[in-house]
Amino acid sequence: MKNRNVKYKSIAIITCWYGPYPWYFPYFVHSCLFSPTVDFIIITDNEEFIPNKPKNIKIIYRTLEEIKEIALEKLGFVVNIDHPFKLCDFKPAYGFLFSHILNEYDFWGHGDIDIVYGNIREFMIEELLNVYDILSSRHDFITGSFCLYKNNQQMNMLFMQSRDYKKVFTNAEHFCFDECNFQFIPLQKGYSIFDLPNEIESMTYVVKKEEREGKLNPFFDFIIIEGVSRKVKWDKGKIIYKDKFEGMYYNLIRYKVACKNPVIFNPIPETFYFHPRGITITPQ
Repeated sequence: MKNRNVKYKSIAIITCWYGPYPWYFPYFVHSCLFSPTVDFIIITDNEEFIPNKPKNIKIIYRTLEEIKEIALEKLGFVVNIDHPFKLCDFKPAYGFLFSHILNEYDFWGHGDIDIVYGNIREFMIEELLNVYDILSSRHDFITGSFCLYKNNQQMNMLFMQSRDYKKVFTNAEHFCFDECNFQFIPLQKGYSIFDLPNEIESMTYVVKKEEREGKLNPFFDFIIIEGVSRKVKWDKGKIIYKDKFEGMYYNLIRYKVACKNPVIFNPIPETFYFHPRGITITPQ
């Protein structure tokens, strides 16, 4: 773990979650313990007790209706958040909507709970935070699962540079606004966001446009582990792939569905493996 006595730029990762916590949540909670200089803020209506919750996980209770009221007050128009998944489109606006929660931090980020973190400060180092305005955890598009924004007016209102943000926020449809309007495959193949159909000016489009115009300095790099594999290990606060490559976190978006036998160890061991049959304490 990093030394708490060292002065770092402060970081908060904010997530909105509604409903019961999923089976993998204890692993998310445990992994947060190993990034003690980062605060993880969960806005939720879930009042259930969270076992072994470290001090850097902060729970704020708000209903969806209260979130909609905050958005109306801040944005000046009625938003459509009739189901929790729609909140993904609002992630880039969290710094604006929740400025009263985030004002003490140097950087804020949007995140998810279907994540097991490694050591965030091994990747979000001071040398990067001193230079960049926004930091994505993929090289090809803005990542909804983890993206850091410098906590200032320009970055907190960056989403408004999209011509479509009002359309996105007032429509029940999910637009993948926080990332790339579902243009994952062509972007992964090396296409530019400017070469693709432009139904919605997503945050990837906005950031790339602002970068091209010299208005901000973004960081893009592939520093996460994704997919389903027998070669992903959590080891004493680190996420490692094939015993060779370290990642900042493991995105469970596919694993949580593919896992055939969800296992919750209590206590969670120092080392465990993400096998498709279930989490194990030995490699398979």
